[in-house]
Amino acid sequence: MARKKGGKSSGFVSKGERVNVRKDIRKAMRRETSELQTVLNKYDAFKKGKNVMLTIPNPNAKVETNKPFIRVNAKQIWRNPNEVYMMKN
Repeated sequence: MARKKGGKSSGFVSKGERVNVRKDIRKAMRRETSELQTVLNKYDAFKKGKNVMLTIPNPNAKVETNKPFIRVNAKQIWRNPNEVYMMKN
């Protein structure tokens, strides 16, 4: 086996299995974010080309009574942000 360099080790690296912040603190931070800020964050991510999902009221709620809301891709709801709009002359 090859010898490692002497001196300092690379240190302990966490596997990331558990959270390091209390659950109530995480919930409080999530509650502080306004609904408007959440939508703005989602739209910014959508403009960058990320895969954004939106939660909307189920249009077929009378048939699917167990699903009042559904998650859909933002591409189905919002227009392409990079599309250039030109008015007719």
